[in-house]
Amino acid sequence: MSRTNTRSKARAAARLAAVQALYQHEMEGTAMAVLLTEFHNHRLGATIEDAEYAEADIDFFDDLVTGAHARSGEIDLLIEKKLASGWTLARLDKPMKAILRAGTYELLARADVPVGAVITEYVDVADAFYDKREKGFVNGLLDGIAKDVRA
Repeated sequence: MSRTNTRSKARAAARLAAVQALYQHEMEGTAMAVLLTEFHNHRLGATIEDAEYAEADIDFFDDLVTGAHARSGEIDLLIEKKLASGWTLARLDKPMKAILRAGTYELLARADVPVGAVITEYVDVADAFYDKREKGFVNGLLDGIAKDVRA
């Protein structure tokens, strides 16, 4: 496997894990340091209940989780701005919020990652949780945010 392909898979695994970590943080209020340690030691690259988790780019994972958490106010405003009239972030379920927050953070803070790659990757993450309609929602919302923050 090429180095680029390995890096790409490690980043994809980091994105999925970051969404899971952000979800867990919202559900349980787990402190960031504890959450990161738990993922480093027990989830990233581990085998849990016969499911093997891919090796993740740990630095990238840490940046996504801590960055999305640190900038959550700014991120939530960007997301809410793109929701249909009458919709609020509170109406979205927690996995969707975690996907949108991680994707928005990456669009805001990771100029090293092309917009198309960010959107495609989070649509793929959404595929792990949702059907086609929700994937289209993730695509459209992140595309709208990208036009604002990467103009």
